[in-house]
Amino acid sequence: MGRDSPSDVENKLQQRTGNGNAVHPLGSGSSAHQVYEGYHPFRRWFPWLVPSFVLANVAVFMVTMSLNNCPKNSSSCLAKFLGRFSFQPFKENPLLGPSSSTLVKIGALDVSKVVHQHQGWRLITCIWLHAGVFHILANMLSLLFIGIRLEQEFGFVRIGMIYFISGVGGSLLSALFIQSSISVGASGALFGLLGGMLSELITNWTIYANKTAALLTLLVIIVINLAVGVLPHVDNFAHIGGFISGFLLGFVFLIRPQFGWVSQKLDQTRIGVGQPKPKHKMYQYVLWVLSLILLIVGFTVGFIMLMRGVNGNDHCSWCHYLSCVPINNRSCNTASVDCMTTQTGNSLNLTCQGSGRYHVYQISNPSDDEIKELCLQLCT
Repeated sequence: MGRDSPSDVENKLQQRTGNGNAVHPLGSGSSAHQVYEGYHPFRRWFPWLVPSFVLANVAVFMVTMSLNNCPKNSSSCLAKFLGRFSFQPFKENPLLGPSSSTLVKIGALDVSKVVHQHQGWRLITCIWLHAGVFHILANMLSLLFIGIRLEQEFGFVRIGMIYFISGVGGSLLSALFIQSSISVGASGALFGLLGGMLSELITNWTIYANKTAALLTLLVIIVINLAVGVLPHVDNFAHIGGFISGFLLGFVFLIRPQFGWVSQKLDQTRIGVGQPKPKHKMYQYVLWVLSLILLIVGFTVGFIMLMRGVNGNDHCSWCHYLSCVPINNRSCNTASVDCMTTQTGNSLNLTCQGSGRYHVYQISNPSDDEIKELCLQLCT
């Protein structure tokens, strides 16, 4: 995207020094050079955490499909030759994956369970679950494309923290605004990395070449990905929450020394001469403090609202359109999904209270989770 790599920045620094500020070549007898021999302002890291995240997500998806065991619970599975790893019917799950009830059992974000059964851990576990093959394929390819480069530049600790905290931030905003369905996926964490890339470019503005082109390119990528979030079966609130969290975290974790400070370090002839330049500019410190405050306040207020059962749509009448566009008879109603149920022998009669739609299912002694899943399918 027009951004210099750390090694490119270092080479640029060395090339810009003139004869009066020359960097002594390797092997010279300068004592000053002996001090800074081997000095590298931007360390390159070996990326192992991001590939580990990919493997972990794939492993969790395989376990999910095994536990789902479609042939045991349905007679119309897709790809039956896969045995217990076969997929739910396409009408039930168009992403080629497990049932909603299986996802709920192993940790999907279900707001009612978080609020009323104090299962706050679902805000974390849902980050590692995926709704289907298409879902996990898109997320893991994006993670490899974005995450490996960032881990090479900033290391596994900082990138790991941005990924994890952004994922929780995405889950939190999703739980506040989408309370009528479950949510899974690493998309919030991925958008956190995108947000971190944007804030890193802003806070380290002076050390990059072609910065305007890089900024415009990155903004176009972000806007396109957020626009995709209004499609059906996509939780755009998780994207937005993850992006905002990652954007603020980037100002905190991805701050780099300024050009002048690095140039002075590389210029051995200035040792002990002149006024030392500051490592960071004042605006970087201001952004660091403001971002940290906003993160602490935002997460604190969000968790308090969630634990009190607050529905964000009650305080923002238009916010649900950020994740839904009412076209082709698609409803963007954010009300909770409720059904009237009547069991007669092996027949379960469900009537959606919101739309009046009804259906009769041939099932005996259904569990509460099964009824909830069928109700959700009927009403949405």
